[in-house]
Formats: sequence, C-alpha cells, structure tokens
Amino acid sequence: MISLTLSEIAQMVNGRLVGLDANVFGSVETDSRLISAGAIFVAKPGEITDGHNFLESAFHLGAVGAIVESVDSRIKFGQILVEDSVVALGLLAKAVLAKVRASGNLQVIGITGSNGKTSTKNMLRTVLSQFGNVVAPIESYNNEVGAPISVLKIDEGTDFLVAELGAGGVGSIAYLADITKPNIGAVLKVGLAHAGAFGGIEVTSKIKAELVLALGSDDTFVYNGDDGEVVEMTKLTSAKKLSFGTNSNSDIYFDNVSLSMGGTAADIHYPGGETARLTLKILGEHQMMNATAAISISEQLGLGRAKVRAALASMDLAERWRMQLTNRADGISVINDAYNASPDSMKAALQTLAHLGKSGRRTIAVLGEMAELGEYSRSAHDEVGRLVVRYNIDQLVVIGVGAKLIHMGAMFEGSWDGESVYFESSSEALDYIRGMLVSGDIVLVKSSKSANLRHLGDDLLEVQS
Repeated sequence: MISLTLSEIAQMVNGRLVGLDANVFGSVETDSRLISAGAIFVAKPGEITDGHNFLESAFHLGAVGAIVESVDSRIKFGQILVEDSVVALGLLAKAVLAKVRASGNLQVIGITGSNGKTSTKNMLRTVLSQFGNVVAPIESYNNEVGAPISVLKIDEGTDFLVAELGAGGVGSIAYLADITKPNIGAVLKVGLAHAGAFGGIEVTSKIKAELVLALGSDDTFVYNGDDGEVVEMTKLTSAKKLSFGTNSNSDIYFDNVSLSMGGTAADIHYPGGETARLTLKILGEHQMMNATAAISISEQLGLGRAKVRAALASMDLAERWRMQLTNRADGISVINDAYNASPDSMKAALQTLAHLGKSGRRTIAVLGEMAELGEYSRSAHDEVGRLVVRYNIDQLVVIGVGAKLIHMGAMFEGSWDGESVYFESSSEALDYIRGMLVSGDIVLVKSSKSANLRHLGDDLLEVQS
C-alpha cells in the first residue's frame, strides 16, 4: 500500500484515531498471521472468531496500528475507531485507489461472471505482467473483504489492477464496482452457479449487470457474445463495447479448436482480419474462452497481440485445482478440477474428458456435489449423470449424499452394468478408485469446493506400490 499516517487513514474511513499517530508503510491485513512490519490490522468480527482478540498478536508481529470497532487500551499502538470495520476497509480501498489514480495512469479491470473469473484473472495477471506492474487477487479474493484487500496492494508504481468481483447478493457487485471503478468491465458468463442462493438466473443476471451499470461512457464493456443474458446487458450502458466468443458475430472469436493431453489450441480472429493460432498448456475449450476474454481485454488496452499470446501459451495451469493435469509415472493421468463446480463448468469438464478419451484411453469421472443450486439442484445433478452416459465416459464414481442424483441420473439414462458406483465418503471412494486404476486411465475429479474432492484428487497423484 502507499505510505499513509494513521490520522490520514482515520479521515479516509470516517473514523477517530485513539492513541499515537504512526506511519503505515506495510500492508493492510484482516488476518493477524499475515502481519509484518509497518502493517495496519483490520479487526473484523467473524462467525467463528473476532479479530479484536488478535490485536496483541498483530502488535507483536509489527503492526503499527489497527482499525477497530472497540478500542483495547492495553495495546500500545494507535487504533482507529469505526462503526463497521468491513465498511471502513472498503472506504480505505476506495480512497487509496483514487489517490493512486490521480498520480498516474493506472488501468483498472473488473471481472465478474458465474464461471471463469479466477482463471481469466490469472491469465490477465500473466499477460499484463509482460507490460507493467500488476496487482491481482490471490485465489478468490473477490468479496467485500477480499476485493478491498487486493486493491490495497497497489502503490504509485502499479500500472494495472485486476479486480475480481464476486456476487454475494443484490447490490454486492455494485458495492465492489463503486470501490474499484473499473476502466474496463468484463462479464464472462451468467449461469446457474449460486442461483439457489440468489433466487434464480434472472436475479443472478441482475447482480452481474451491476458491473455494467457502473461503467461510464469513457469506459469499455467487454462481454461474452455467446451468452444471451450478457448480450442483453449492452443495452444498459453507454460504454464502448467489445465482444468475444466462438462465432464471427463477436469482435474477437476463436474456432478450429483442437484438444489433446498436451493442451488446447484454437485460431484467434482479431478485428481487422488478423488470425493467429494460440496453443495453451491448459485443458478445455472453456479455458480457451477465458483466454479469449483475456485477449479481448488486452486488445482494448492496446497491448501487442503476439506478446499477449506468448504469455498465455507460457502458463502451465490457470489455477490450482482448476483443470490441473498431472501425468503419473505409471501412465495414469489425473485432472483435478474440484475447486468449484456448476452445471456449466461440470458440462465443460466432462466434454473435455470425453474428447480426451477418443484417443482410446479409458475415462473415469469422479464427481461430487454442485453447491448452492437451490431448487435447481435435483434436476442439475440428474442431468450431469445423464451427460456422463451421453458422452460415453467409461466409468463414473459419485461421492457424497448431495451428489447421489448424479449416480441415479446415469443409471436411469443408460443400461449400465456397474459403470456407475456411489460412495458416501471420499475415504471409501479413494480405496475403490485406486484399486480400479490401470495404466492409460484418465481420471477427472470435479465438485464444488465444499465437497472437498480436491484433496481426493491430490491423493490420487500418489503412485501405489
């Protein structure tokens, strides 16, 4: 973060400084374990524990001050008293961003979508780092706490800020967009992810559109031209528009896709008629869509096309546990894609597995629950099971009560004889899967994070003697 005094920060967050003023020259943290010299600690009440309990720990680790909702006079550093520390964090991020923008040429890119946010963000980080200093969130720091923390990593030397805007309900993206005020806003997809929590895809679309409504006439809306819900959002803004997708109606599009264990390749078509081949080490046509989104944003920034493609081609993976391919020494390949799951991403992963199986290798899908689907959960899980059969996946292993309808859907779709098995726990399934694997098998592990199958995927990387 830029250097500020506690008294300056107090003014920015509408707080009152209690105790001695000090210069903050380190980071802003809500986790006391991440504190280092010169940092400021934001004491955030939580569901499990209260950040105020860790003020002393933050002090001993080098914090020079804290933002608090109640002052602890025993701690000998300045404390900024506010009504709501999370709101104060957002105000601080907004003020710091405005200050940095006023002194330089910082470009802010805001990304949202039901699928692909983190992968596209990571692709952009890799690309933009070839052209300047970049700040982008780690993991999925995309909510009312994580997004401001990411913003506060910037300083006067930052050229690009990539902000991942996660949806937490109506008004959530509007809140984050007000803090970040993107020059470029990208909407990747409107799907069923979180639809159960929000009350349907119409509400999900409305929440994603909050980013579009935040764009001004000098800004740019980069959007998925294949998604009708996203295309409708073009009517909501006077911002410049740039579309990406899989057909020639989009400004930048890709076709001629080829997929192998070595990665994914496609032809990228640019405005003006240029076409170039892009080869990713990352598996999946849906990852090529994310790459095309990153290319479109880079195009709007005026970055060199060949250098952008070279950066994307250099990436070994989009993110841990996202289509993460590991080839075991014994000839078994494991694709761990169990960080998140929705009907759209599940379908995309299964399509990839089915395509890879055309080489003659046996395909095994290990699937768990897709969370937060609400009233859509039963039909969505049933449909996934039926897709496994339609895609001619050789073996299906379903894990967890919440995913049982995947198993049932597969059994009802085809006259399978043992190709689908169900286990209530990962530990039971792990022994079974290990016992069935032979050289040449391709195993896809896919579920929402809450199902914890990503750890089972990691366990499958171990070659058994």
